[in-house]
Amino acid sequence: MWVEKYRPQSLEKVVDQRETVESLKILLKDPLTMPHLLFSGPPGTGKTTVALCIARILQGDLWRDFTLELNASDERGINTVRERVKSFSRHAVGLLGNIPFGLIILDESDQMTAEAQTALRRIMETSFRTSRFILICNYSSRIIEPIQSRCALFRFSTLKTEDIARHLQFIAKNEGVNTKEEAIRSIVDFSEGDLRRAINTLQAATAYAREQPLDERVVTKVVGQAGPKEVRNMIQKAMSGQFEKSRELLYELMTKHGLAGSDIIRQIHREITRMEEIPAKEVADLAQIVAEYDYRLVEGANEDIQLSALLAQFARFGSPHRT
Repeated sequence: MWVEKYRPQSLEKVVDQRETVESLKILLKDPLTMPHLLFSGPPGTGKTTVALCIARILQGDLWRDFTLELNASDERGINTVRERVKSFSRHAVGLLGNIPFGLIILDESDQMTAEAQTALRRIMETSFRTSRFILICNYSSRIIEPIQSRCALFRFSTLKTEDIARHLQFIAKNEGVNTKEEAIRSIVDFSEGDLRRAINTLQAATAYAREQPLDERVVTKVVGQAGPKEVRNMIQKAMSGQFEKSRELLYELMTKHGLAGSDIIRQIHREITRMEEIPAKEVADLAQIVAEYDYRLVEGANEDIQLSALLAQFARFGSPHRT
């Protein structure tokens, strides 16, 4: 998998997250004083990658032997904490070469049960001499306060679009993929700041395109979305008063691409924020309308009726100069 093949092996090669990386470098200058760490942020922003880079820095080539990786969403009960984590944390590694301590990486730790977190708190306190914990989560608020107070918190932000695009171009060049700029832009839009999703999409689209150049058409087909031009055309028709025509385009999107209502609404929201011909005040009003119909779909309303009603609302904002 390209995600693993191009996973950075050192902190210097981590995509974006510059402030976090620099802070960690300072922290790692004296490993013995390193506290437990808590990494929080959206998926695909480099949290696990940075944790593995730290393991390599601290433990060198032996990092696999002295690092315990657990996905807490799968192994999130108190038994896992009591058996695997507690047993590993007791290993005395301080006298083994230059290994300062064992490292325990708990991915998706915000999915751990309250009982498991309570048990973990005590282990973190008693095993500090022989091990350090790196807790990885999407939402730090779901980690109990006693654990948060025992960790240095690092927040990972959504990756910048230009950084994702640059990394995708690097991978495409290394893999000999003939990629058009529009395809990279489409993948970046779809990934929404998630680099892992972006790389997986690039690999899937490359396999689908085979020997052909990778363009936007291939990407939209792979990700199961409509092209931005199609969605924008539908919005423009609605706002120019051509409700029936816009609804025909809506049905075409639903049948041709097999899109769910929530997917179409997400793309509509994305496009209205990019349409320069729509005044800022109207964009705000339209975003509020989109939010209302998104909520209705979440509550289980009929997709066909609600999306048609959404386009009808858009038609009220139409003006004669729009076509």
